[in-house]
Amino acid sequence: MAVRVPALWNPIEAALTFTGECALILGDAIRRLGRRPVELGETVQQMAFLGVASVPIVALTTFFSGAVLSLYTSDLLLRYGAGAFVGATVALSVCREIGPVLAGIMVAARCGSAMAAQIGTMAVTEQIDALKMLSVHPTNYLVIPRLAAAVTMLPVLALVGMYAGVLGGWLVAVAAGVPSGQFLQSVRSFVEPWDFVGGLLKTPAFGLIVALVACQQGLRTQGGAVGVGRATTNTVVISMVLVYVANYFLAELLF
Repeated sequence: MAVRVPALWNPIEAALTFTGECALILGDAIRRLGRRPVELGETVQQMAFLGVASVPIVALTTFFSGAVLSLYTSDLLLRYGAGAFVGATVALSVCREIGPVLAGIMVAARCGSAMAAQIGTMAVTEQIDALKMLSVHPTNYLVIPRLAAAVTMLPVLALVGMYAGVLGGWLVAVAAGVPSGQFLQSVRSFVEPWDFVGGLLKTPAFGLIVALVACQQGLRTQGGAVGVGRATTNTVVISMVLVYVANYFLAELLF
């Protein structure tokens, strides 16, 4: 007589499987890091794809996020005579949270989905098996370049996002009636270097999450085009959720 598995166990099993596969992929990548063949060309291409090509969308989203934050805070603080704190409010929010988190979210949406689709297509068309036949390990060619590119380029994107967000907040605050000098003086007075550095320290973890999830979902893809679409969707959803979860614990740790 077959034993019926409770439906409650299915999501638990899926979560454990996902965690185990990610741990194995990360462990194998660390073990093979620096071993030949070192795919420098592929790594540079991934850095250009994740970093340079993502600058416009990260700058645009953080600019308007800082602008809308300034729109609300300027109106509220000016109403109560606390316009001197608008700059600090915007800058702290952008440096600690908005810049790093939006950089991770945009990379997950734009690059994580593309990486999962590319690796998933290679998996369903047996190109990964062809790499193994040519003595090219998939970890060296597919995983390590993407992990290295994501970890190194996310801080750069977050830096761009911080400047764009503060710029957007400054423009809106000045238009709302906050003197430009008062805004900038507030930033200098209340924003400490650690607020800036702490925000940047979050981003390598976000990059690792996005690249690792994309590689895991891509490598386990099955079922042709439907499977590729499912892997792409799962990558974006899982990456975004994990970025927010990791952001909470990193904020608790760093600030």
